[in-house]
Amino acid sequence: MNAITSLASLALAASVATTALAQDATTPTPPPAEAGAGAAAATSGAAPAAAEPAASGASDAPVAMAEGATTLPNGMDITPATQENGRWYNAEGIPTYKIDNGVVDFATFNGFRRYSAECHVCHGPDGEGSTYAPALKNSVLRMDYYAFQEIVASGKQDVNSAANLVMPAFGTNKNVWCYIDDIYVYLLARGTDELPRGRPGERADKSEEYTAQEDSCMSM
Repeated sequence: MNAITSLASLALAASVATTALAQDATTPTPPPAEAGAGAAAATSGAAPAAAEPAASGASDAPVAMAEGATTLPNGMDITPATQENGRWYNAEGIPTYKIDNGVVDFATFNGFRRYSAECHVCHGPDGEGSTYAPALKNSVLRMDYYAFQEIVASGKQDVNSAANLVMPAFGTNKNVWCYIDDIYVYLLARGTDELPRGRPGERADKSEEYTAQEDSCMSM
């Protein structure tokens, strides 16, 4: 499991997800200009599952998970197994969160910050959704990780069919794409109710490895 640090790796990740999402993308799906700072490599061997469209009513509905359950409706086990560059990953190399005694890992905390700055206007505070766009805290529990990346990178039609709304592409927006994994794990923590609404109370420190990769992505 390695982090994506080149456009070639990111292009491979996008191509894996594109097949399932070709009917939903607003534009053809060229590789984004910047690689996500903590995005897991598509070459990790984890095959993408079939993604459910984020705009469907089913994917926007709340998800009921048994207390202590670690397997999402999409089949992904969210148990943190390894840490790399200041971010946590499951056994398949997919980003996940880690919360110990109320202390949130830094990437998940930063995901809250980045979501609140870039995503909440359409998708509502804390991933709760709005009249414009679905509740992402629910969608990510059913959607494959690579599909999530592809939609954020390339945009999506039919975000709200009644209002004829389209989600724009964020693949060239460094304030989103360099933190795509942070946003993803924050939404996972919200969807599983491991993280309450609002600003996390306690967080782990920002590591030197995290800072180095953040600087690398933002300087591209």
